[in-house]
Amino acid sequence: MAFYKKQHNEKYGVWYPSAITMGQPVTTKKVAQRLSAMCTVTYADVMAVLGELPGVMADYMAQGKSVRLEGLGTFRLTLSTRGVTSEADFDFQKQLKAVRVQFVPQREGVMTKGSTATRGLVPTGIEWVAYDAALLDAEGEPTEPGGEEGGGGSMG
Repeated sequence: MAFYKKQHNEKYGVWYPSAITMGQPVTTKKVAQRLSAMCTVTYADVMAVLGELPGVMADYMAQGKSVRLEGLGTFRLTLSTRGVTSEADFDFQKQLKAVRVQFVPQREGVMTKGSTATRGLVPTGIEWVAYDAALLDAEGEPTEPGGEEGGGGSMG
């Protein structure tokens, strides 16, 4: 289940739901363990590949290429820069604020005018539950709702 909480935008005076990330990030080790359990590749082999993946991706992006991982999406470099009013003042190094990686999840489905495509990383049928601190264990991880209808708390 996924969690949301109510957020208030004071500037516009509106309330909207905002997704909440629970607990600590899932580690590479946990991902490797799960992947090795799902296929014939050993945990050590999965860890070796996952360990080298960021460096290989960075190398391709440094060559000006984007990297598309099937079923996942596309990664590419983007720049955060300051503008100048005169072309004579243009100086890349002085104007560069940051280099970032943009990730665009893969789309699934037919892309025709008026149709809708889904993102490969967005599972269908997500159960969204209102965030309630009482539903967390000591480590901040969600606990099972204990048979309560709907499994969620209110935001009061």
